[in-house]
Parts: sequence; structure tokens; C-alpha cells
Amino acid sequence: MRILGIDPGYGIMGWAVLDKVGNRFIPVDFGSITTEADTPMEDRLECIYNALESIIHRYKPEEASIEELFFNNNAKTALLVGEARGVAILACVKGGLIISEYTPLQIKQALVGYGRADKRQIQDMVRRILNLKETPRPDDTADAIAAAICHGHSVGGRNILLREKKGI
Repeated sequence: MRILGIDPGYGIMGWAVLDKVGNRFIPVDFGSITTEADTPMEDRLECIYNALESIIHRYKPEEASIEELFFNNNAKTALLVGEARGVAILACVKGGLIISEYTPLQIKQALVGYGRADKRQIQDMVRRILNLKETPRPDDTADAIAAAICHGHSVGGRNILLREKKGI
């Protein structure tokens, strides 16, 4: 199975494409989509959409794993990240991907076995699982990889039925 992991953001959106073969994860490619702070939001969203569309076209993932939003304080930031997340979901839907969403707690639990793990623990586990020499940077990229790994560990009967329905 080929999975596209997405860590939503409008300044930096992390992405990762992983193949799951048996119990192993093989990195296909990963990186981040960045937009400039002084760019109008509609242009930033278009940039994110076009970049994800290109990634989906190039790597042909079957499923997408997108981190759900969690914000404590800044409502404006939450709304803007929500817009970017919506654009990411749209790109995945238009690309024919099956989409699953995971909370930060679920992602941490899937990787480390502890839902309150810190960023360093998650990043170290990402590096170990993919057998990488260094932790992927920026943090958003490592978070996208973590989302993809979480999905690979979590796939169940629901997605098998959806794949059959879509003819995948």
C-alpha cells in the first residue's frame, strides 16, 4: 500500500509518501510545501493545492493520512490551518485517495506507544522505523511521516472495503 502522510499548515505543510510492505515502511519521498508569509492567503492555498496535486500525480498513493487539528489558544491560526487542511483534503479527494484522519494523540500512540510523547521521541521513532541516518527536517516533514506510519499501523476492514469499492 502506498500512503501519503500530511501534516497540515499554511506556512509549512509536511508531506511524505511511504510504501507499506508487510510490516515494513519504505520511504518513497518526503518534504514540505512552503509559502511566504507576505503572500495573500488565497495564493498560498493555491500553491499548496497545486503542490499536493503534483505529488499525488507523481507518486500515485492509494490512501492519505491527515493529522487532525489541535489548538489551544489562537483561533485565527486554527482557522488558517483549517483552510490549508481543507485544501489538502480536496487535493486528496480529487486524486481519488481514501482519506483517514488521526489526532496527534493517536499518531503518538501508534509510533511510540504513549499518547503524550514529545516531538523528539516521535522524530527519533520516525528515523528508526525508516532506517534513516538523520531525522527528516523540518519538523513538519517528520510529522507527516509519523501520520503515514500511524495509518499503516491502523488500516482496518473499513479501508479494505473502500479500496474494493473504488477498484483499488
